[in-house]
Amino acid sequence: MNRNSTRRPRERPSAVLWFLYLLECRDGSIYTGITVDVAARFAAHVAGHGARYTRSHLPLRVLASIEYADRSSASKAEYAMKQLSAAKKRLAAKQAAYKVKTHRRSTGKKRSAGT
Repeated sequence: MNRNSTRRPRERPSAVLWFLYLLECRDGSIYTGITVDVAARFAAHVAGHGARYTRSHLPLRVLASIEYADRSSASKAEYAMKQLSAAKKRLAAKQAAYKVKTHRRSTGKKRSAGT
């Protein structure tokens, strides 16, 4: 009997989405990072368990998070974002928020004029 015939085939892990996120810090600076869970990562930064940068530049809020299919894509986007000035990062955050708002699916229900 073939030795490999008793082995179970490897299961591929489910696709995990990665996010590029931008944090606005109290001093006005912008921190950029990647994660699979933006809320948990933000909580870690606030608690002082995130990046060294956010320990001395306390984060106020998440400016934007942008979804990527894999870690490689998110890392490349992070590198590109880190090359931008704070003003350009703020503009990118506004554009990302606009795209999310305009690309949400409608429920198919029509709203009445009063609601």
